[in-house]
Amino acid sequence: MTLLLVGAGSQAYREYLLSSVAREYEIHLLAEREPAWETPYLAGHTVVDTTDVPAMAAAARGIPYEGVLTWDDTRVVQTAELARLLGLPGSPPEAAMRCRDKWATRDALRAAGVPQARSEMVTSLPQARAAAARTGYPLVLKPRALNASTGVAKVESAEQLAGRYRLARGATAPGATELAPGDVLVEEYLDGPEISVDCAWSGGRMSPAFVARKECGFEPYFEETGHVVDGRDPLLEDPRLLEIVAAAHAAVGFTTGWTHTELRLTADGPKIVEINARIGGDRIPDIGRLALGVDAALTAARVACGKEPALTPSHRRVAAVRFLYPAADCIAREVRIDARALPAAVDTALAISLPGQELRLPPHGHVSSRYALVTATGDSAEECRAALDKAAEAVRLEVLRPL
Repeated sequence: MTLLLVGAGSQAYREYLLSSVAREYEIHLLAEREPAWETPYLAGHTVVDTTDVPAMAAAARGIPYEGVLTWDDTRVVQTAELARLLGLPGSPPEAAMRCRDKWATRDALRAAGVPQARSEMVTSLPQARAAAARTGYPLVLKPRALNASTGVAKVESAEQLAGRYRLARGATAPGATELAPGDVLVEEYLDGPEISVDCAWSGGRMSPAFVARKECGFEPYFEETGHVVDGRDPLLEDPRLLEIVAAAHAAVGFTTGWTHTELRLTADGPKIVEINARIGGDRIPDIGRLALGVDAALTAARVACGKEPALTPSHRRVAAVRFLYPAADCIAREVRIDARALPAAVDTALAISLPGQELRLPPHGHVSSRYALVTATGDSAEECRAALDKAAEAVRLEVLRPL
């Protein structure tokens, strides 16, 4: 069975997904560069402009493909268009666009009455000031169509608005083809814990896989510094939460594939932050596997090939991931990991930064300022955090020079 994969992503965050899918599928990669670390997992590849859907379809000619998949947020719309062009399973491209375009998400959820943050789209600072006056402080500013919390900031007062508006308006991300550069959402700040729900979908039927609880830092920015998945988390079977997730997907028209939905657990109940039409990032599927034995990548591949998802947990533990950041902006020389000092609970300790890489903390760096990640398992979140604390001491960043 051959699966078309649109883009492989970065090695640190996506290799484990590719490795898992390659155990069951022949993978033909459609990407904009020659493969490097991906090569051992591939049956073939084509270098092609992945924003050009007809070109990708031409590249697939003669390949006995059964499905097409991407875990690149910037290519979910093109992948959905390719699936439709080739007659493969998937959600409509219009649904993928409603997920990719945060304003379109808000509009669809508003029309369907799905709980979410109040939101207005603006294109200038005067408009932002007027929207902020209607919304009230604190509020959140975010770019219309970026990911990884790029350009997203909390604003506590009118005095902070101009600077953080300029940040959101000027934010960019590699590979992103922005819908309307400069469009910014002014949103109600939702208080309460932030979570994500990863689900498989087949013909509009939802199969929840795991719930991750986010750990954030670097306020007023929403930098995700870690995640915890508890295999016994009651939220995984919470009827109100699942009802809202299902209603949100019905509102945007997403029916088949895998999604990563982010929500806030407010005093008024769960509210949608955003819907991502792809597998979760930040190694969340990896700790989902460690906590529950659920393989997100393989399940997403099967669904992309028209099969029903099977997400029965094989065990229930707790797993967590933590990302390590420098104390200040710098240029990395090397990351050294003392494997002997890692506690037994650690599953993975991985260097992310490369020699000579600039590491800039939020708001300028976001996820690109991470120099390493560590995952661990245990019987509780506290046990995992203790193991990650100890593991962090065994991972050392050598700095070439400060910035």
